Amino acid sequence: MKIEEITLWHIKMPYKSPFQTSRWVEYDRECVIVQLRAEGLTGWGECVATQNCGYSYETTKTNWHILEDFIVPAVFAAHPDDVPAYRAAIAHVSGHPMAKAGMEMALWDLFAQRAGVSLQKFLGGSGDRVQVGVSVGIQETTGKLLQVVDQYLADGYRRVKLKIKPGRDVGDADAVRKAHPDLLLQVDGNSVYRLADAGHLKELDDFNLLLIEQPLADDDIIDHAKLQPQLKTAVCLDESITSVTHARWALELGACRIINIKPGRVGGMHEAIRIHDYCRERGVPVWMGGMLETGIGRAANVAVASLPGFTLPGDISASARYFFEDIVDPPFALNPDSTLSVPAGVGLGVQVRMEVLERLTLRREMYRRPA
Repeated sequence: MKIEEITLWHIKMPYKSPFQTSRWVEYDRECVIVQLRAEGLTGWGECVATQNCGYSYETTKTNWHILEDFIVPAVFAAHPDDVPAYRAAIAHVSGHPMAKAGMEMALWDLFAQRAGVSLQKFLGGSGDRVQVGVSVGIQETTGKLLQVVDQYLADGYRRVKLKIKPGRDVGDADAVRKAHPDLLLQVDGNSVYRLADAGHLKELDDFNLLLIEQPLADDDIIDHAKLQPQLKTAVCLDESITSVTHARWALELGACRIINIKPGRVGGMHEAIRIHDYCRERGVPVWMGGMLETGIGRAANVAVASLPGFTLPGDISASARYFFEDIVDPPFALNPDSTLSVPAGVGLGVQVRMEVLERLTLRREMYRRPA
């Protein structure tokens, strides 16, 4: 497929309220949107890196640089006809999985449109809905946390993830569990704990959690393998899993019992599906993580989450959880059974609202295929 035109959009979307983890706070969603045109079709992708480097070394600025200077020229030169061809064309680019994944998402959208099917069908997913939950940032007080959780439960969410950090972990989990004895509850440490904290983390075993996500260092597998046997609660790895190889290492070493999959973190949906397939063969549960995506990235995540190995609710909350308005139509809305509907239209199955996209844009550049 000859890509004729590529446009990069750097956008900024205000959140309804600040989102605080153990290591950083975000007030706006900044990201790079990728738009491709070929054969009369338009494909859309989203680079999930934000303006800060709290979660990853990648940011909106590094995404723009890698796309503009390396990936865009490679795509124009290669004329990729499928995703493996695209991956081969950018194999010389080391690292930068989120930049790579943004372009790959737009190509998946194009290829599914060319085939005349939804992205879900193109990937081999099934079902019209996927289970979802909500991620709750660290609040000013435990009392405020309980109010926020109550509101999300009233909205219809049936699974809650609490961001935690030392001093705001056991007490918060205890309070939420006492208030909601039957709630599907999990916690996320975002890499701020160390192996020496194992005794403290063991206290979380009292709260019947689904999992403890990434408590130790973001590049660690060895210490997690030492931590997991000390806990009754399943450890789930997130940042540590950047490829199917890392998933194999983690499972063979016993570093976790569950894996979080974020396509942006692992370089795209292609690698995300490989991790899914590997874990499914071994009976290991996976779930779809979230990076506070716009409706473009959310549509792709929902399609991937419809694959059969995604047996736990994902962090793919409704658009209104984060934004006053989304850049796609229709926006994603929570169903009464704590699910999101999978778009049935061709490709991503959502329409980009150009007037909203343009209003939120900080920078835009268009590149055309050399003659």
